[in-house]
Amino acid sequence: MKNTLPLMDLKSKLWFIILAVLTASAVIFLSKTPEPSPEIPESGVYFPENSADKTQMYTKFNPNDLNAEQWQVLGFSEKQTATILKYKNMVGGTFVSKEQFKKCYAVSDEKYAELESYILLPETASSPNYSQNRPFYSPVSAKSKINISEKFNPDQYTQQQWENVGFSEKQAAAILKYKNYLGGSFISKEKFRECFVIGDEQYKALAPYLLLPEYQPENATEKTRIIKQESAKSHTIFDPNELDAEGWKALGFSEKQAAVIINYKNRNLKGKFSTLEDIQKCFVISPEKFEELKPFIVLNTESLNNTAVATPKISPKASATNFSKTDINELTYQQLLEFGFDGKAAGSFIGFRKKLGGFVDKNQVFEVFDIDRSLAEKLASISPLNPSLVEKHTLTDAPESWLKTHPYFRYSADKIIYYRISNPDEKKIWKFIKTKPEYERKMRMYLKD
Repeated sequence: MKNTLPLMDLKSKLWFIILAVLTASAVIFLSKTPEPSPEIPESGVYFPENSADKTQMYTKFNPNDLNAEQWQVLGFSEKQTATILKYKNMVGGTFVSKEQFKKCYAVSDEKYAELESYILLPETASSPNYSQNRPFYSPVSAKSKINISEKFNPDQYTQQQWENVGFSEKQAAAILKYKNYLGGSFISKEKFRECFVIGDEQYKALAPYLLLPEYQPENATEKTRIIKQESAKSHTIFDPNELDAEGWKALGFSEKQAAVIINYKNRNLKGKFSTLEDIQKCFVISPEKFEELKPFIVLNTESLNNTAVATPKISPKASATNFSKTDINELTYQQLLEFGFDGKAAGSFIGFRKKLGGFVDKNQVFEVFDIDRSLAEKLASISPLNPSLVEKHTLTDAPESWLKTHPYFRYSADKIIYYRISNPDEKKIWKFIKTKPEYERKMRMYLKD
């Protein structure tokens, strides 16, 4: 017995040590076993509840595959989501690169930096690994071949002409919107290249044919405005039915455009423009060019002299206008001639007033091209002005067509339209469009209080 007890104590101690080691090993093993991964939703993005660091839970995703609900899962608001989807449609229905996606103003720099490493798109559309980086969607639907054989001014191209060059309908519309955003002119090849729907290969194919300077000259915006004013001042009243090819070229159209206009008149209209709408429908006459010419177009003007604008004789009955009781917004072309304005100034007056939707301030009369200042001052001092019937809106509810055609809003129209989608706050919109004080003052005259 004396020899057995010490041996049993030794065995007990040994078993105790073995059990302690096994227990410690089990604890260590269990502590290092990862918890089951949370189920990732179909959007490809998961946010854990009450997690302060959501960026660690993103998975790689293709922005072309996400619907509105999935964009909201990524942290965008409903309005930001609507902006992203609208922007996607504008660029042809497919994001082709991270660079293009980043240009969407609803995606802030901070948000883009957060998402960038998870986006399954190449850095640029010309990336050599383009197909490898975008395995989940088909190639871009834009036409790859550019059809152009002669030099041209992109400022004068219409929707149909851009489509003929090789762009899709949506891309052509986006190019025209971008031009309007710049103020109605691409200004330079450098600015033209910045249009997000024009890829590097497309630009390389177009560049040799572009009638634009390489870089934006200093004071380009002011020069463009002056050129447009001088161009408008150079026009005189004309009957489009009397113009030949040289006449249309004198108005600023190319030789081919002039030929198209004449062919359109002879074939489609049986040799005669009957209404302004007939002229407007000709696809080589852009909306901007039509608005420029509109005040000077007079159809069936048999009384006009071929070399100068003749002021029609006013009958005694017609010359009896009491201008002190005739509202400036109701004056007709004939009444303006009666007052003493020549035909060119009277046409400009009517055209500008129509574009505005009516004058709201008498000082606006002095903005009419080629108007006699002393006669304008006399008219403003005699005739009353009632602006109560002039159409007014707010920045948040103004129709897109109104914004894009109104002389005071058209150069800021695209900014207003896109920004108000996610920020329907007028103060924020004013801050975003960053217009000059004198332009803002004019714009506010046509906005509801």
